[in-house]
Amino acid sequence: MGSTYGTLFRISTWGESHGGSVGVVIDGCPPGLPLTEADIQQELDRRRPGQSDITTPRKEPDTVEILSGLHEGRTLGTPIAMNVRNKDARPSAYADMKSAYRPSHADFTYDAKYGRRMAEGGGRSSARETIGRVAAGAVARKVLDLAGGVEILAFVESIRDIRLPANFSAISRASVEATPVRCPDPETAERMIELIKQVRSEGDSVGGTITCVCTGLPPGLGEPVFDRLEADLAKAMLSIPATKGFEVGSGFAGTTLLGSEHNDPFEYHGGRIRTRTNHAGGVLGGISSGEPLVFRTAFKPTATILREQATVTQGGEATTLMGKGRHDACVLPRAVPIIEAMTALVLVEHWMRHRAQNHSFTFSQSSLQK
Repeated sequence: MGSTYGTLFRISTWGESHGGSVGVVIDGCPPGLPLTEADIQQELDRRRPGQSDITTPRKEPDTVEILSGLHEGRTLGTPIAMNVRNKDARPSAYADMKSAYRPSHADFTYDAKYGRRMAEGGGRSSARETIGRVAAGAVARKVLDLAGGVEILAFVESIRDIRLPANFSAISRASVEATPVRCPDPETAERMIELIKQVRSEGDSVGGTITCVCTGLPPGLGEPVFDRLEADLAKAMLSIPATKGFEVGSGFAGTTLLGSEHNDPFEYHGGRIRTRTNHAGGVLGGISSGEPLVFRTAFKPTATILREQATVTQGGEATTLMGKGRHDACVLPRAVPIIEAMTALVLVEHWMRHRAQNHSFTFSQSSLQK
């Protein structure tokens, strides 16, 4: 069941990097939702390879086909199957990797678990699997938007030691999408782009962090104690390839503050209860507070690099291996829509749970007194 996520809004992704297709099946999408392939395609275009000169040159149109679950432009409430065909697979680039393990890649661990693996592109461990997540996330976003106008915005905050200024506030969808690196500050973005190009020319790679901000969330989303909102977000984000860290609100930086500095005072403002600050990142006790939900995800440098590295064969013999094929020197620009998609999937699941708990049943006063 490792390829299935969610309970009420459940998705199952399938396919390998250099197989025939990749895709997803969604089960639990409410009926009557307006949906077209164009709604899905706009998100896949943000994730697809070859979209700029700082991403992998693999040329994939990533054209989506909706195979089921729709009639006359609206969802039926039945499973929605979506398919994206691989058009530019080049398995020959991975010939050397069939007998030797790439350092810091999943080659070894897939062998250890399954006793076999698909060396071409890493098979199922490739980030190409995330196409299904992004397609499903596009549907989840439509549900959230129609349900309550929830907005999800992710952006690249840092790449290696280049970081968005702490006081930078001009963050919008337009400013994020204005540069290929998806950092909203043009000056910082240009420095990041130069670094990626330099590192790629040296056959190396870099990592960094992505911040995600969600607004329009009502208070009350989250299922303590084991399905706390931030716990489910952490699981979702760390399921994305190349992720190595997650923090919500003040995160690790909050450990340097005193309680008197870190606490968020309550106040009554604009007709509802708010907090004056938001060190908690919009989550209290595992439940959304109604404040902006803010979290960060850390990505390691891409494992496959075009440099000779020491490794071993499947038989344990020492050897060296140089990566081949087409790879991102930095995964962060294309990871932004993946972060947003997984966030949408977590939030729609919790919105549906909350709705089921609080709106599906009406108890009479007489029944409550029994």
